[in-house]
Amino acid sequence: MFARLVGTGSYLPGDPVSNNDLAARGIDTNDDWIVTRTGITSRHLAEPGVTSSELGLVAAQRALEMAGVAASELDLIIVATSTPDFIFPSTACLIQGRLGNKGAAAFDIQAVCSGFTYALGIADKFIRSGSHKKALIIGAEVFSRILDWNDRGTCVLFGDGAGAVVLEASDKPGILATAMHADGSQSGILNVPGQICGGQVVGDPFLRMDGQAVFKFAVRVLADIAEEVCQISGIRTSDVDWLIPHQANVRIIEATGKKLGIDREKVIVTVNRHGNTSAASVPLALDEAVRDGRIQRGQKVLLEGVGGGFTWGAALLEF
Repeated sequence: MFARLVGTGSYLPGDPVSNNDLAARGIDTNDDWIVTRTGITSRHLAEPGVTSSELGLVAAQRALEMAGVAASELDLIIVATSTPDFIFPSTACLIQGRLGNKGAAAFDIQAVCSGFTYALGIADKFIRSGSHKKALIIGAEVFSRILDWNDRGTCVLFGDGAGAVVLEASDKPGILATAMHADGSQSGILNVPGQICGGQVVGDPFLRMDGQAVFKFAVRVLADIAEEVCQISGIRTSDVDWLIPHQANVRIIEATGKKLGIDREKVIVTVNRHGNTSAASVPLALDEAVRDGRIQRGQKVLLEGVGGGFTWGAALLEF
């Protein structure tokens, strides 16, 4: 029994916000500074009041439509997000209610930018066990809500959005291998060190990052985990048709591809137009490449993410 991907969907809120738009808003930055360091030219930012569940709902509906699956058929819904609507109920339950599904297991996972690959790994195991047949996996974020807009080193990097996939049980190969890891000793290099206690914010409620430390760590673990899932599947990294890494920074993406010996033409990049959308970045890029025809049936696609925790995960698919 395999978990096979049968539909993808994504959603970006509003119009693109360019680097020059950010500068016009009073942020101490410019287009050259951002592009040189990150490759990012624009991102999408949700309007006030627009939540992760709203973005995830649209992405989910589009994935279900492509798959030809009714929401009522789902027996598993997992949402990867670090920016949930509420402390509880889960964003997955909120989306489930709006889809009209009743009875499916529904829960959130929090692995930050690795969240979507973690969710795929979890769903794959549910389906392979035989306990579940149809799963909806969503990555949805409104990272703009946890950014310090006075910190130009972080606020220019991120955007909002959602991506989703539908998985079905199949006797044909689908998800060939998954892997998930974490190293909590590295939690200090990327975090939001705040919380709500007694109705008050305690600590720092904004994203903080040691950019150089994150870069070095990310390139190393992304290369390692890509080789791990390929080894599990009995293939070489050069056999991969498409690499879709977490869309954080063009330099990280290029360094990872080079370390793996994967041609740049095989690496799907959307960070230049979307910014870092955390758990949404991989399914957003996947959906774009499926819909524009780059990814074809029978091809092998390697998805991987790395994020605060520190966490990292990967999934190798035969599409």
